[in-house]
Amino acid sequence: MRYDLVDLKLFRAIADTSSLSAGATQIFLSPGSASYRLKNLERLVGTALFTRTPRGMLLTRAGENLLKHVLTVFSDLERMHAEMSGFASGLRGNIRLYANSSSLNGFLPAHLSRFLVENPQCNIELEEHSSDDIVMSVSDGTADLGIVAADVEAGALQVFPYAHDRLVLATAPQHPLATRGQIPFAEALDHDFVCMQRSSSNFQFLTQTAAKLGKPLKVRIHAHNFATVLQLSRDNVGIALVPERVLQNTMPADSCAVVAIAEDWAERKLKIVARNVANASHFARTLIDHLLLSNERSQ
Repeated sequence: MRYDLVDLKLFRAIADTSSLSAGATQIFLSPGSASYRLKNLERLVGTALFTRTPRGMLLTRAGENLLKHVLTVFSDLERMHAEMSGFASGLRGNIRLYANSSSLNGFLPAHLSRFLVENPQCNIELEEHSSDDIVMSVSDGTADLGIVAADVEAGALQVFPYAHDRLVLATAPQHPLATRGQIPFAEALDHDFVCMQRSSSNFQFLTQTAAKLGKPLKVRIHAHNFATVLQLSRDNVGIALVPERVLQNTMPADSCAVVAIAEDWAERKLKIVARNVANASHFARTLIDHLLLSNERSQ
């Protein structure tokens, strides 16, 4: 089968707008031409892709399935365009790397810094996401590589053990919990918290964990980075849930008290996930090797 890219763009536009005419306008086609192209596409796949309803054109089950593939196709095309454009400006590689909060603020900066210095012809698009979102993004091709917590189900993705960290509670030296050594997390929820911004994977994990324990999360303030969170915690505004490596990298020794969490989930084994390393770009494979070797050296 041969698919026309204009037909696929039209299909995506109709799915986005739930309207044939609006979808046609979005990609600069007349309604008549769009109708003809959609009929040809449905004839090619052998089934209806939309159901016409008073609320507009809704995807059939076949249409939903096709949309997943179409989104991947256009994502790959955009990546191809970005990489080919890079040749003209002297660049030869681009990697989309999604990472969770623990790795992004702990291990990754130093490891990626060395990689980029050693590979000047490669760029990295680095974004923070929750581990579950990272798995989905790598699976559908939105991201090339991901770094996630080891307790997240990776499905059919390839997995490489990367690093080990643990979540701890940072408190001011005079805080009532400062001398406790280790506590159940439920006990920490009786106190005020200083948190990362609402969109951060760290805060999302914190709220989910509190909800599972059936206790409210008492947030005094949200901050945009761990450095600010830890400064506020040091000043006794509230306690903070942070990766231990981030605490070590950010604050002088003994400026905050460190309280261990009794639950097993506090131990954070991180892993790299990829779709198919054999089919990945040279730079993506090189980055995986570099990250694994960098962590071995740092242990």
